[in-house]
Amino acid sequence: MPASVEELVRLLELEKLEEDLYRGAQPASSALPRVYGGQVAAQALMAACNSVPAGRHVHSLHSYFLLPGDPSIPIVYDVERIRDGGSFSTRRTSARQHGAIIFYLTASFHKHEAGFDHQESMPDVPAVEDAVRLEDLGGGKGADRARRWMQEWAALDVRYIGDNRLADEAARAQDPAVQRLWFRAKGQLPADAALNACVLTYASDLTLLGSSLVPHGVVIGSPAVQAASLDHAVWFHREVHVDQWLLYDQSSPSASNARGLAIGKVFDQSGRLVATVAQEGLIRPITR
Repeated sequence: MPASVEELVRLLELEKLEEDLYRGAQPASSALPRVYGGQVAAQALMAACNSVPAGRHVHSLHSYFLLPGDPSIPIVYDVERIRDGGSFSTRRTSARQHGAIIFYLTASFHKHEAGFDHQESMPDVPAVEDAVRLEDLGGGKGADRARRWMQEWAALDVRYIGDNRLADEAARAQDPAVQRLWFRAKGQLPADAALNACVLTYASDLTLLGSSLVPHGVVIGSPAVQAASLDHAVWFHREVHVDQWLLYDQSSPSASNARGLAIGKVFDQSGRLVATVAQEGLIRPITR
Protein backbone atom coordinates (compact mmCIF):
# COMPACT_ATOMS: atom_id res chain seq x y z
CA MET A 1 0.00 0.00 0.00
CA PRO A 2 1.11 3.66 -0.17
CA ALA A 3 4.40 4.15 1.66
CA SER A 4 3.63 7.82 2.37
CA VAL A 5 0.93 10.46 2.20
CA GLU A 6 2.58 11.75 -0.96
CA GLU A 7 2.12 8.36 -2.64
CA LEU A 8 -1.50 8.20 -1.48
CA VAL A 9 -2.16 11.61 -3.03
CA ARG A 10 -0.55 10.40 -6.28
CA LEU A 11 -2.86 7.37 -6.29
CA LEU A 12 -5.79 9.79 -6.23
CA GLU A 13 -4.44 11.78 -9.19
CA LEU A 14 -6.20 9.63 -11.76
CA GLU A 15 -5.06 9.45 -15.38
CA LYS A 16 -7.76 10.84 -17.67
CA LEU A 17 -8.27 8.57 -20.68
CA GLU A 18 -11.22 10.47 -22.13
CA GLU A 19 -14.23 12.37 -20.81
CA ASP A 20 -15.43 10.67 -17.59
CA LEU A 21 -13.07 7.72 -18.08
CA TYR A 22 -10.03 7.38 -15.80
CA ARG A 23 -7.27 4.95 -14.94
CA GLY A 24 -6.14 4.50 -11.33
CA ALA A 25 -2.63 3.31 -10.51
CA GLN A 26 -1.71 0.75 -7.87
CA PRO A 27 0.76 1.26 -5.00
CA ALA A 28 4.38 0.64 -5.88
CA SER A 29 4.71 -2.05 -3.23
CA SER A 30 2.12 -4.21 -1.47
CA ALA A 31 1.91 -7.75 -0.18
CA LEU A 32 -1.89 -7.76 -0.13
CA PRO A 33 -3.48 -10.51 -2.26
CA ARG A 34 -6.29 -8.17 -3.34
CA VAL A 35 -6.77 -4.42 -3.65
CA TYR A 36 -7.66 -2.69 -0.38
CA GLY A 37 -11.32 -1.69 -0.53
CA GLY A 38 -10.71 1.81 0.75
CA GLN A 39 -8.38 2.47 -2.17
CA VAL A 40 -10.98 1.45 -4.77
CA ALA A 41 -13.66 3.53 -3.04
CA ALA A 42 -11.40 6.59 -2.78
CA GLN A 43 -10.32 6.43 -6.43
CA ALA A 44 -13.91 5.88 -7.59
CA LEU A 45 -15.04 8.88 -5.56
CA MET A 46 -12.25 11.04 -7.01
CA ALA A 47 -13.36 10.06 -10.52
CA ALA A 48 -16.90 11.19 -9.66
CA CYS A 49 -15.62 14.43 -8.05
CA ASN A 50 -13.81 15.30 -11.28
CA SER A 51 -17.15 15.50 -13.13
CA VAL A 52 -19.26 17.77 -10.90
CA PRO A 53 -19.77 21.54 -11.22
CA ALA A 54 -17.60 23.79 -9.06
CA GLY A 55 -19.06 24.55 -5.65
CA ARG A 56 -20.72 21.15 -5.18
CA HIS A 57 -19.23 18.80 -2.59
CA VAL A 58 -19.87 15.15 -1.87
CA HIS A 59 -22.34 14.59 0.96
CA SER A 60 -22.84 10.84 0.60
CA LEU A 61 -21.62 7.74 -1.18
CA HIS A 62 -23.01 4.23 -1.35
CA SER A 63 -21.01 1.37 -2.81
CA TYR A 64 -20.78 -2.38 -3.37
CA PHE A 65 -17.69 -4.56 -3.56
CA LEU A 66 -18.45 -7.11 -6.28
CA LEU A 67 -15.15 -8.88 -7.06
CA PRO A 68 -11.70 -8.89 -5.47
CA GLY A 69 -9.40 -6.31 -7.11
CA ASP A 70 -6.16 -7.43 -8.73
CA PRO A 71 -3.28 -5.35 -7.26
CA SER A 72 -0.98 -6.12 -10.21
CA ILE A 73 -2.84 -4.04 -12.83
CA PRO A 74 -4.49 -0.56 -12.92
CA ILE A 75 -8.21 -0.05 -12.39
CA VAL A 76 -10.38 1.74 -14.96
CA TYR A 77 -13.10 4.05 -13.60
CA ASP A 78 -16.12 4.94 -15.75
CA VAL A 79 -18.30 7.81 -14.50
CA GLU A 80 -21.99 8.17 -15.42
CA ARG A 81 -23.51 11.64 -15.03
CA ILE A 82 -26.88 10.59 -13.66
CA ARG A 83 -28.29 14.03 -12.84
CA ASP A 84 -27.42 17.70 -12.34
CA GLY A 85 -30.23 19.52 -10.57
CA GLY A 86 -30.51 22.99 -9.11
CA SER A 87 -28.79 22.00 -5.87
CA PHE A 88 -27.66 18.38 -6.21
CA SER A 89 -25.61 16.29 -8.63
CA THR A 90 -25.59 12.48 -8.78
CA ARG A 91 -22.84 10.32 -10.24
CA ARG A 92 -22.26 6.59 -10.57
CA THR A 93 -18.77 5.17 -10.99
CA SER A 94 -17.97 1.62 -12.07
CA ALA A 95 -14.52 0.17 -11.47
CA ARG A 96 -13.31 -2.40 -13.99
CA GLN A 97 -10.51 -4.94 -14.27
CA HIS A 98 -10.07 -7.90 -16.64
CA GLY A 99 -13.25 -6.87 -18.47
CA ALA A 100 -15.45 -7.16 -15.38
CA ILE A 101 -16.95 -4.66 -12.94
CA ILE A 102 -15.37 -5.15 -9.52
CA PHE A 103 -16.97 -2.22 -7.68
CA TYR A 104 -19.89 0.20 -8.00
CA LEU A 105 -20.17 3.59 -6.30
CA THR A 106 -23.01 6.10 -6.36
CA ALA A 107 -22.25 9.55 -4.94
CA SER A 108 -24.38 12.63 -4.37
CA PHE A 109 -23.03 16.19 -4.35
CA HIS A 110 -24.66 19.30 -2.90
CA LYS A 111 -23.96 23.01 -2.99
CA HIS A 112 -23.55 24.72 0.39
CA GLU A 113 -26.79 25.84 2.00
CA ALA A 114 -27.53 27.37 5.41
CA GLY A 115 -29.97 25.40 7.56
CA PHE A 116 -30.66 23.58 10.82
CA ASP A 117 -27.62 22.19 12.61
CA HIS A 118 -27.31 19.58 15.37
CA GLN A 119 -25.19 16.52 16.13
CA GLU A 120 -24.48 13.80 18.66
CA SER A 121 -21.84 14.52 21.26
CA MET A 122 -18.37 13.09 20.93
CA PRO A 123 -17.74 10.29 23.46
CA ASP A 124 -15.33 10.84 26.31
CA VAL A 125 -12.16 9.01 25.25
CA PRO A 126 -8.44 9.10 26.12
CA ALA A 127 -6.41 11.77 24.37
CA VAL A 128 -4.28 10.89 21.36
CA GLU A 129 -1.09 10.91 23.41
CA ASP A 130 -2.61 8.35 25.81
CA ALA A 131 -3.67 5.94 23.05
CA VAL A 132 -1.44 3.13 21.79
CA ARG A 133 0.30 3.23 18.44
CA LEU A 134 -1.08 0.35 16.44
CA GLU A 135 2.39 -0.99 15.73
CA ASP A 136 3.09 -1.13 19.48
CA LEU A 137 0.12 -3.32 20.34
CA GLY A 138 0.82 -6.66 21.99
CA GLY A 139 4.00 -8.66 21.82
CA GLY A 140 5.44 -11.59 19.95
CA LYS A 141 3.33 -12.53 16.94
CA GLY A 142 0.90 -9.70 17.73
CA ALA A 143 3.67 -7.14 17.34
CA ASP A 144 4.80 -8.78 14.10
CA ARG A 145 1.28 -8.60 12.70
CA ALA A 146 1.00 -4.97 13.71
CA ARG A 147 4.31 -4.09 12.03
CA ARG A 148 3.20 -5.78 8.81
CA TRP A 149 -0.13 -3.97 9.04
CA MET A 150 1.55 -0.60 9.42
CA GLN A 151 3.87 -1.29 6.50
CA GLU A 152 0.78 -1.67 4.30
CA TRP A 153 -0.95 1.47 5.64
CA ALA A 154 2.09 3.65 6.27
CA ALA A 155 0.25 6.72 4.93
CA LEU A 156 -1.89 6.75 8.09
CA ASP A 157 -1.00 7.34 11.74
CA VAL A 158 -3.29 5.17 13.87
CA ARG A 159 -3.61 5.16 17.68
CA TYR A 160 -5.75 2.41 19.20
CA ILE A 161 -7.93 3.36 22.17
CA GLY A 162 -9.51 -0.04 22.83
CA ASP A 163 -12.75 -2.00 22.74
CA ASN A 164 -15.35 -3.12 25.27
CA ARG A 165 -14.44 -6.81 25.53
CA LEU A 166 -13.67 -6.29 29.22
CA ALA A 167 -16.70 -4.14 30.01
CA ASP A 168 -19.19 -5.39 32.59
CA GLU A 169 -22.07 -7.59 31.48
CA ALA A 170 -24.69 -4.84 31.67
CA ALA A 171 -22.62 -2.51 29.49
CA ARG A 172 -21.97 -5.22 26.91
CA ALA A 173 -25.66 -6.11 26.84
CA GLN A 174 -26.44 -2.50 25.92
CA ASP A 175 -23.56 -2.09 23.43
CA PRO A 176 -22.14 -5.52 22.55
CA ALA A 177 -19.47 -4.32 20.15
CA VAL A 178 -17.56 -1.04 20.48
CA GLN A 179 -14.01 -0.14 19.48
CA ARG A 180 -12.34 3.22 19.04
CA LEU A 181 -9.19 4.68 17.54
CA TRP A 182 -7.60 7.96 16.55
CA PHE A 183 -6.23 8.38 13.04
CA ARG A 184 -4.86 10.99 10.67
CA ALA A 185 -2.88 11.19 7.45
CA LYS A 186 0.81 10.83 8.26
CA GLY A 187 1.78 14.13 6.65
CA GLN A 188 0.26 17.35 5.40
CA LEU A 189 -2.51 17.26 2.81
CA PRO A 190 -3.48 20.02 0.37
CA ALA A 191 -6.47 22.05 1.60
CA ASP A 192 -8.75 20.60 -1.07
CA ALA A 193 -12.24 19.45 -0.01
CA ALA A 194 -12.54 16.69 -2.62
CA LEU A 195 -9.09 15.28 -1.83
CA ASN A 196 -9.78 15.26 1.91
CA ALA A 197 -13.12 13.53 1.35
CA CYS A 198 -11.35 10.87 -0.74
CA VAL A 199 -8.62 10.35 1.87
CA LEU A 200 -11.29 10.01 4.55
CA THR A 201 -13.02 7.43 2.34
CA TYR A 202 -9.69 5.60 1.99
CA ALA A 203 -9.29 5.47 5.77
CA SER A 204 -12.94 4.68 6.52
CA ASP A 205 -12.58 1.01 5.52
CA LEU A 206 -9.86 0.76 8.16
CA THR A 207 -10.69 -1.76 10.95
CA LEU A 208 -14.42 -0.98 10.75
CA LEU A 209 -15.64 -4.52 10.08
CA GLY A 210 -13.49 -5.71 12.97
CA SER A 211 -15.94 -4.12 15.42
CA SER A 212 -18.50 -6.79 14.48
CA LEU A 213 -16.12 -9.47 15.80
CA VAL A 214 -15.46 -7.85 19.19
CA PRO A 215 -18.17 -9.85 21.06
CA HIS A 216 -16.87 -13.10 19.59
CA GLY A 217 -13.22 -12.86 20.61
CA VAL A 218 -12.00 -12.96 17.00
CA VAL A 219 -9.96 -10.41 15.07
CA ILE A 220 -9.84 -9.61 11.36
CA GLY A 221 -7.06 -11.67 9.80
CA SER A 222 -7.62 -14.62 12.14
CA PRO A 223 -7.65 -18.05 10.45
CA ALA A 224 -10.94 -18.62 12.30
CA VAL A 225 -12.90 -16.23 10.08
CA GLN A 226 -13.27 -15.39 6.39
CA ALA A 227 -13.81 -11.63 6.23
CA ALA A 228 -14.58 -9.31 3.33
CA SER A 229 -16.34 -5.96 2.83
CA LEU A 230 -19.65 -6.29 0.98
CA ASP A 231 -20.96 -2.73 0.89
CA HIS A 232 -19.83 0.63 2.23
CA ALA A 233 -21.50 4.00 2.75
CA VAL A 234 -20.21 7.36 3.95
CA TRP A 235 -22.16 10.50 4.83
CA PHE A 236 -20.02 13.67 4.93
CA HIS A 237 -21.59 16.11 7.39
CA ARG A 238 -19.01 18.86 7.81
CA GLU A 239 -15.70 20.02 6.37
CA VAL A 240 -12.88 17.68 7.33
CA HIS A 241 -9.08 17.90 7.34
CA VAL A 242 -7.68 14.37 7.44
CA ASP A 243 -4.15 15.51 8.28
CA GLN A 244 -5.54 16.45 11.71
CA TRP A 245 -6.50 13.89 14.36
CA LEU A 246 -9.91 12.24 13.95
CA LEU A 247 -11.70 9.91 16.35
CA TYR A 248 -13.20 6.79 14.72
CA ASP A 249 -15.96 5.62 17.08
CA GLN A 250 -16.96 2.17 15.79
CA SER A 251 -19.79 -0.12 16.87
CA SER A 252 -21.67 -3.13 15.55
CA PRO A 253 -25.41 -3.27 16.28
CA SER A 254 -25.87 -6.74 14.75
CA ALA A 255 -24.22 -9.82 13.30
CA SER A 256 -26.12 -12.75 11.78
CA ASN A 257 -26.09 -15.11 8.79
CA ALA A 258 -22.27 -14.83 8.54
CA ARG A 259 -22.55 -11.04 8.04
CA GLY A 260 -21.70 -8.21 10.41
CA LEU A 261 -22.98 -4.63 10.33
CA ALA A 262 -20.64 -1.91 11.54
CA ILE A 263 -21.28 1.80 12.10
CA GLY A 264 -18.53 4.40 12.47
CA LYS A 265 -18.80 8.00 13.64
CA VAL A 266 -15.88 10.28 12.81
CA PHE A 267 -15.24 13.29 15.06
CA ASP A 268 -12.49 15.90 14.90
CA GLN A 269 -10.66 16.92 18.07
CA SER A 270 -12.97 19.88 18.63
CA GLY A 271 -15.92 17.45 18.88
CA ARG A 272 -17.47 18.12 15.46
CA LEU A 273 -19.13 15.08 13.88
CA VAL A 274 -17.62 15.23 10.39
CA ALA A 275 -18.81 11.92 8.91
CA THR A 276 -20.80 8.75 9.55
CA VAL A 277 -19.82 5.43 7.98
CA ALA A 278 -21.76 2.17 7.60
CA GLN A 279 -20.49 -1.15 6.30
CA GLU A 280 -21.78 -4.70 6.08
CA GLY A 281 -19.24 -7.43 5.60
CA LEU A 282 -18.80 -11.15 5.42
CA ILE A 283 -17.62 -12.63 8.72
CA ARG A 284 -17.93 -16.34 7.95
CA PRO A 285 -16.64 -18.66 10.69
CA ILE A 286 -14.17 -21.21 9.37
CA THR A 287 -14.57 -24.67 10.83
CA ARG A 288 -11.91 -27.31 10.28
